[in-house]
Amino acid sequence: MILKQRLSHKINDAKLLYSVLGAYKNYIEKVISSMGDALLITTKLGEIKKVNSAALELFGYSEEELVNQPISLIFEDNNFWQQAFQSIYLYKKSFQNKEFICRKKTKEKILIAFSCLVIKKKIDGLEDIVYIGRDITARQRRQQRNNTQYAITRILSEPQSVKQAIPKILQAICENLAWDLGELWTSNQYMEASVQRCSFNPVLRCVEIWSSRTFAEQEFKAITWQTTYTPSVGLPGQIWVTRSPVWMSHISHHTNIERLGKEQGADRRTQAAVEAGLHTAFGFPILADNEILGVMIFLSRDVQSKDADLLQMMVSIGSQIAQFIKRKQAESALLESEERYRDLFENANDLIQSVTPYGRLEYVNRAWLQTLGYTQAEIQKINLFDIIHPDFQEECREVFCRVMSGEKLEQLTTVFVSKDGQKIFVQGNINCKFVEGKPVATRGIFRNMSGRIVAEEVLRHQQQQNAFGLLDILPEAIFNRHKEEAGTIAEDFANVTVLFADIVGLTEIASQITAIQLVNILNKIFSVFDQLTERYGLEKIKTTDDAYMVIGGLPRRCPNHAQAIAQMALDMQTAIAQFNTENNKNFSIRIGIHSGPVAAGLISIKKFTYDLWGDTVKIASRMQSQGLAGKIQVTEVTYKCLHDEFLFEKRGEIEIKGKGKMTTYMLVSRN
Repeated sequence: MILKQRLSHKINDAKLLYSVLGAYKNYIEKVISSMGDALLITTKLGEIKKVNSAALELFGYSEEELVNQPISLIFEDNNFWQQAFQSIYLYKKSFQNKEFICRKKTKEKILIAFSCLVIKKKIDGLEDIVYIGRDITARQRRQQRNNTQYAITRILSEPQSVKQAIPKILQAICENLAWDLGELWTSNQYMEASVQRCSFNPVLRCVEIWSSRTFAEQEFKAITWQTTYTPSVGLPGQIWVTRSPVWMSHISHHTNIERLGKEQGADRRTQAAVEAGLHTAFGFPILADNEILGVMIFLSRDVQSKDADLLQMMVSIGSQIAQFIKRKQAESALLESEERYRDLFENANDLIQSVTPYGRLEYVNRAWLQTLGYTQAEIQKINLFDIIHPDFQEECREVFCRVMSGEKLEQLTTVFVSKDGQKIFVQGNINCKFVEGKPVATRGIFRNMSGRIVAEEVLRHQQQQNAFGLLDILPEAIFNRHKEEAGTIAEDFANVTVLFADIVGLTEIASQITAIQLVNILNKIFSVFDQLTERYGLEKIKTTDDAYMVIGGLPRRCPNHAQAIAQMALDMQTAIAQFNTENNKNFSIRIGIHSGPVAAGLISIKKFTYDLWGDTVKIASRMQSQGLAGKIQVTEVTYKCLHDEFLFEKRGEIEIKGKGKMTTYMLVSRN
């Protein structure tokens, strides 16, 4: 009985202990099941004995697929894991938060921080090893994204060209995000100009590739260099059209891309990517104000799930790259513009100079140096007022102060002194450049007027020498009336024809030849014109520089004044052509004619001038100034007077200053 009682007590104690152990086991099971971290228990040989639901969810396996399997199934680097396992088991050492690269069932890489320990048992050799892992992939990706953003910002801040920066950008993204291959697709080599302006329907080509050393698939790269896409075709074309980033977790499963590729015969690249072991790809556009400049594509041999945060960051990086490219385009355009203007300045015939507020010459062009005879080294040692003639010093200082106060001066005339002491008469415009409200430089563009002024003086002297009386100045009829009548002579003429003629380019030529040569040329040409005036009974009114004015129908009224003017205009063209042949020149004459009423009269009481006024004179002048070199332009009024006797070509309507649109004709020949 005593033994039975003792046995009964033992049995009851055992049942009570079993009940407690069962409750404790259920409690532990619930704790393990509710754990947010992955739990794996293995034998000393690494065979998985138990996993919790967090581990199954993390790695994507079922419990049956993991239990009794080696734990190396989920580790990327088995050698590294074996070393850690041996350290745990042989030396009974535990570790905390040791990072391992693992793979899910889908082959996607994840980073797990494991804490491990050995559970000792009474019997040696039967110890269990417990692994508690926490997924830190998101943390790693955040760090990678931060490193990538920092690297791109640093690259874009460096002074370099787009061609130099793009390979560095591809390398920085691949290395910081652990991707194998980076590409740039665009329709314009390194986006040197706006793509939208280059082509309405561009063809996309790969212009840059960067790959890691572990990726050596040369065949895939060769196919990529040869492949082209049109918008909406392939991954680059899809991004180009949608202007949005795209993620492909499995290249071989992306039916849309495959379909588009096969339609265009470009499926070789997709097939080559699969054969090269590439599984995942993503790309983003390089956008600036909705203008797409290019597309960047990145590929990886690892299967990676879509990272929305990464795509969002890449859109921002794409915008940064686009702004960098736009800035470089603007800098290139500015540099080209500066070079173009510098070439223009250096090859200009005008004298161009830039002067500091203190009067120091900081820039002069080649024509300036050649005209004044200084060298570039000598310019650094002289002041602006060292080259101004003493008679103009005071006036130029006043002008300099006015320009420094913000006034712009046009048609300013002054005199420079060359290195050898010669007077250089110049005329031009001056303005001042201001920065933050302060003057930093005055800039002037001058034309050398020395030849023209000397020529005008010579012409004036010659006219004075040839003037024997008023008869050389006034029409004979007016001269006779002036002798008989005292006082003002003025008269209205209802219908006359006015001709203006201008020798094209003579003003520019005057600065390139001597005064004597210029006078000889003008004398020969105007002498022939004077003979034509007498032949057709017309009246020469005046010559101004290289312009010649003739009128028909006054002071003696005649019905055929328009015909006489037309005959003279045609003969003037013939005379110019003959002069060119005889003198080996290439002058052309521009003539304008108009008919209508004028007012004529005698001006002054000492130096008499017979002149005309009215719209007819202004319109005839406009016909000449807005005509064509080598042509005779007439108004519709004159055309109606002459169209039965002469041949014309209709020019059409042109805008006449002060008069609006007028229909004009070109006098061709006699009928």
